Amino acid sequence: METVLTLLLIRFAIIAAVVTVVALALFGIAVHLKRRGKWDGTKKRIGPMAVRAADTYARRSPSSFRRSWTARAAQSAAKRLNEDRDRS
Repeated sequence: METVLTLLLIRFAIIAAVVTVVALALFGIAVHLKRRGKWDGTKKRIGPMAVRAADTYARRSPSSFRRSWTARAAQSAAKRLNEDRDRS
């Protein structure tokens, strides 16, 4: 039993580390684009794709009665990314 719990903990640590590295890489790319002045063009291209992906995720959400909080968060983030006004 102790071995199984240890393996589960190691698996969780690896998954958490991978998610952290991916998030840091995406943040670094966004900062780099912002500094180079290419963020607005990238945002205009990525915004509609993010909205479509969030809508697709919301439709595939397991609860049909009420959308899950993750689907609502994804749609909110996609709408903010797709806005035209600059928040910098």
